[in-house]
Amino acid sequence: MDNNQEHLLFTDGSSLGNPGPGGWGAILVIDNLRVTELGGREEHTTNNRMELMSLVEGLRRLHNESGNLTIYTDSSYAVKGATEWSSGWKRRGWKTMGKTDVENRDIWEPLLELLEERKKIGQIKWEHIPGHSGIEGNERADEIATGFAGGGEVELYQGDLGDYALDILNIAMDERRARKRAVAKTRSRQTAYSYLSLVDGVAKRHATWPECERRVKGKTGVKYKKSVSPEDEKAILHSWGISSLK
Repeated sequence: MDNNQEHLLFTDGSSLGNPGPGGWGAILVIDNLRVTELGGREEHTTNNRMELMSLVEGLRRLHNESGNLTIYTDSSYAVKGATEWSSGWKRRGWKTMGKTDVENRDIWEPLLELLEERKKIGQIKWEHIPGHSGIEGNERADEIATGFAGGGEVELYQGDLGDYALDILNIAMDERRARKRAVAKTRSRQTAYSYLSLVDGVAKRHATWPECERRVKGKTGVKYKKSVSPEDEKAILHSWGISSLK
């Protein structure tokens, strides 16, 4: 076992509609020498499931590499589940403290097994970071996840660290971007009042994300956004220069 090796894993997940089409992205930096980007998509999923999948797939790819691992994620759900909640879940037979079934058990179980196996060949350090705070690895993992969620083609890098386009070892954070992202993440968790789309200058309201997605998918120059209240809906339309819905 070579515990002198140090590895980094950046992970992120995305879901359009939550639930809706989703994607996950992971970036491994192996022994400060090699970079491997990973990503995938599911047709109907949630943000939390995609966050967990990025961890599962990153750990699976790293399983033959001994050494210490630092995991960078903006998901408090993933960090707290892995380090705080999981022991209680298992003790209670995969029930929460409220005696309900633990969500995403089908992913949590293999993830926890991978983490236990990982501990046998090196230490694990968790770094919970704000999303979209200028940290290169997190930004790229998000780009991969959202690219797959949107059904696009995502080119994944695999090769030497020296040839990688990003300064991924720089973990410096942009505080202004971190605060802005925190507001956005709070908004994303709120229940939708409506989904709005703007196509060819015409705005429409949609009750569900799939309905909104069908209108904007494959078109250029469109806008779309979730509103969380009647007032928020009016503000979004105003920002688009729209006074009323068609």
